[in-house]
This record gives sequence, structure tokens and C-alpha cells, in this order.
Amino acid sequence: MTSLICGNKILDLSRPAVMGILNITPDSFSDGGQLHTGGRIDQSKTMHAVEAMLAGGADIIDIGGESTRPGASPISVQQELDRVMPILNAVKQHFDCLVSVDTSTAEVMSQAAGAGANMLNDVRALQRDGALQAVAASGLPICLMHMQNQPDSMQDNPDYKDVVGEVLAFLAQRKKDCLAAGIKADQIILDPGFGFGKTLEHNLTLFKALDQFSATGHSVLVGVSRKSMIGQMLDCEVDQRLIGSVTMAVLAAQQIAVGKGGLILRVHDVPETVQALRVWRNSTNI
Repeated sequence: MTSLICGNKILDLSRPAVMGILNITPDSFSDGGQLHTGGRIDQSKTMHAVEAMLAGGADIIDIGGESTRPGASPISVQQELDRVMPILNAVKQHFDCLVSVDTSTAEVMSQAAGAGANMLNDVRALQRDGALQAVAASGLPICLMHMQNQPDSMQDNPDYKDVVGEVLAFLAQRKKDCLAAGIKADQIILDPGFGFGKTLEHNLTLFKALDQFSATGHSVLVGVSRKSMIGQMLDCEVDQRLIGSVTMAVLAAQQIAVGKGGLILRVHDVPETVQALRVWRNSTNI
């Protein structure tokens, strides 16, 4: 897949696309609260963050209003709308860019689509009530992610007999449900869900099998930026995971390039990732 129709815009997937993370939550694992002032979302600070990511080469801005870190508690629909919609509207007003909204909630999906969002990204793979129908009605691309259990319990002894086979099977079933709801196959993106109900061993096994996800014919989203798997490998805290995150982004690009599939890299450190990918492409002629 070399491109993805995203509402009124086209996402070029002839090379890895970089999705910049815009967490407007107070409690996300890496950057929660960084865009808040006095306990409230600081719109000026948030627009500067978007501007910096776009200047650094981001292809997509991914807005998230609900923390899905391990142990996170759910929030109400209204809380999520109050966080997401003003920022989405401001981004669309100030910048001509592709915007994704990271949500599992049907009402947020519908309102985001109406406000000009270009993509939807759901860590629960459209399992909440009304989510399938909301995405089908929107006509937007959807990223389906695998997660074992829910954020508040997903890291309580995750267990698989065959992690790659089980994750692929789950995503295949969710794809069937999407197709039955009227969502087009070429609008579906798959995400193995690194760190969502997985141990380090599970994560590394999935990472080494990225070519199998690409072989499904769908674009793949890889989100490993600053995650605990990197911390465990390097024995370092969140603020020391830049080099590990960028390295894994390039390794993911190498794997997906084998199958020539579309790849979206969801990252915190946009310019560093973009530069690393540019060096990789120039040195490999990919």
C-alpha cells in the first residue's frame, strides 16, 4: 500500500510515515501533564508542540485524551470530549496537516470526524459500544490495536501460548467485524499493541514478526516509543529512552521494507526519528 485516503487528504506510505504523539492527558506514562498549566490543558503550549512536531517532519499528529498507560483508570465520555475537541479544532484551524484521534469512544469518533479528523486510532480495536458503526459512518481510516485485558489490568501476568498467532488471529477477527459493519479493507491499519498486555519477551517476539503483520496486506502501526520494553532492555528511565526508541523505529522500518508494506511509526521524538529514517533510506536506497 503506497497511500491511504484520509478524508480530504492523502497519506503517503511509499516510505515510513511518522505520527507525532500529542497526549493532552494529565497522566500518560511518558508525557502526561506536560501540556497542562494550572491543572488545565494549555492551548498555546499545545499549539507550539504541534508546530514543533510538524517542523520536525511529522506526517500525522495523533491527539489522545484518555491515558492508556498500565494501571490507568477510565474517564467519562464528556471528560474525553472536553479534552479532545477544543484541541482538535485548534489544530485544524492553525495547521494544514493530517490529524489522527486516539480514542475508543463512539461519540468522540463521530464528533472528531465531523470536526475534520483524518484518521481514528483505537487501542481497543472498536470493541466499545457503537465504535464500529461510528467509524463506518465516518469513512476514515482506522487503526485496530491488540490489547490483552484493559489498561488497569493488562500488565497483571499477561499470558499467551503463541503470542504472534493469537495477536494475528484477534486482528483478523476484528477485521471481519469491520468489513461486516461496512468499513473498507483498504482503510484498516493493524497495530500489534506493544506494551499492552505483554511481557518483554512477548513484545520482542512480536517485533521480530512484524513482517507477518505486513504480509496481511494492511499497513502496520508500530508504537514502541519510550515504552517499558526499551527501559527493560537498557535498564533506564523514561527520559533516557530516546536512542532506544529511535533505534527500534529504524529496525521496524527495515522489517516492513522486506514486505514493502505501509508503515506508520507513532513516536514522541519526531525530529530524531525523521533524521534516523532519512539516514537509513539514503544508505539503503529504500
